[in-house]
Amino acid sequence: MWQDFRTFIAQGNVMGLAIGIIIGGAFGTVVSTLVNNVVMPPIGLLIGRVDFSSLFINLSSHPYPSYAAAEAAGAPVIAYGLFVNSLVDFFIVALVIFFAIRWLSKLQKHKSPTTSSCPYCLSTIPVKATRCPQCTSTLAPASPPSQSSKA
Repeated sequence: MWQDFRTFIAQGNVMGLAIGIIIGGAFGTVVSTLVNNVVMPPIGLLIGRVDFSSLFINLSSHPYPSYAAAEAAGAPVIAYGLFVNSLVDFFIVALVIFFAIRWLSKLQKHKSPTTSSCPYCLSTIPVKATRCPQCTSTLAPASPPSQSSKA
């Protein structure tokens, strides 16, 4: 059982997933900083110098001048400004991931194929093969060999 577990962990998919999670966490931190310190201040300025992270609804009977004061007092509040920041954060992350996946898929489309199908038995064979390893049929070369003429 231990050997099966080690084999499972050593597989590329599990390692790739672990690396993806670590990089995703770091990427999330960078995007959160971008949203909170670069994107949200100009938006708040445009709509009247509003700091979204300080927007809240006080659920207690005692008034508080700011979200920080209410939080320090332990008052029940609905911090919808933090939620707005999280939504903007999410949409920016989703947008960046969308463009990254789109860019990667364009890169993969431009790769030349490495395999083709045998016209006789339809098995998968390397593009450069001259004979099918399954049915041993002789295959036409993918492109004619270049012949250099000597003068």
